[in-house]
Amino acid sequence: MNVYLADHQDITRAGLQYVLAGMGVRETKTIADKTELILALRNEEKAVVVLDYTLFDINDANELSILCERFLQTQWVLFSEDLSQDFIRSVSLTCPHCSFVLKECHMAEIKEALSFAFSGKRFICQQVMELLLQPEPKPETERPNLTKTEVEILKDIALGLTTREIAAKRFSSFHTINTHRKNIFRKLGVNNLKEATKYALRAGLVDEAEYYI
Repeated sequence: MNVYLADHQDITRAGLQYVLAGMGVRETKTIADKTELILALRNEEKAVVVLDYTLFDINDANELSILCERFLQTQWVLFSEDLSQDFIRSVSLTCPHCSFVLKECHMAEIKEALSFAFSGKRFICQQVMELLLQPEPKPETERPNLTKTEVEILKDIALGLTTREIAAKRFSSFHTINTHRKNIFRKLGVNNLKEATKYALRAGLVDEAEYYI
């Protein structure tokens, strides 16, 4: 069975390759973007895709659901640092072949998630399960409490700047900007750049005319 690593972090890919090698998987393929992933699954649909949704170019839960429906023999392991409750609820209901495991989980859970995927079964780590069991939050009417720095970084994100470009612009480290980005996503309840940009436009945090320049 083919194993595709759809994760842009070098250290994460290296760690996954090491873990998979210990499980008897000698070959994996790194996937750069959604187009490459679709082409790979067209050639061989029976595969396991280890996907960092928060960093990959899949727009939202609906698009992921479409991919799951299109490639029914593919098992998906969503391996991310943080996922919103709404996203997890949506994907868990519409994508029966999606497993969930967070990067901060213990190694035993990560290995178990991969093992389940190879067996064609779904795995949900303890943290994600606890999040699923929590009552749905009431809709918020107030604007999210972003700091001045977070608003500025969100504007740069909406304008298409990468984390490294924002760090250079603000004379900050990549790690500092990445931490700000995680905090922004958490406060907005989103998972990726496109969701954050849409939220920012709707909430008026970013001027629409400026975004489309």
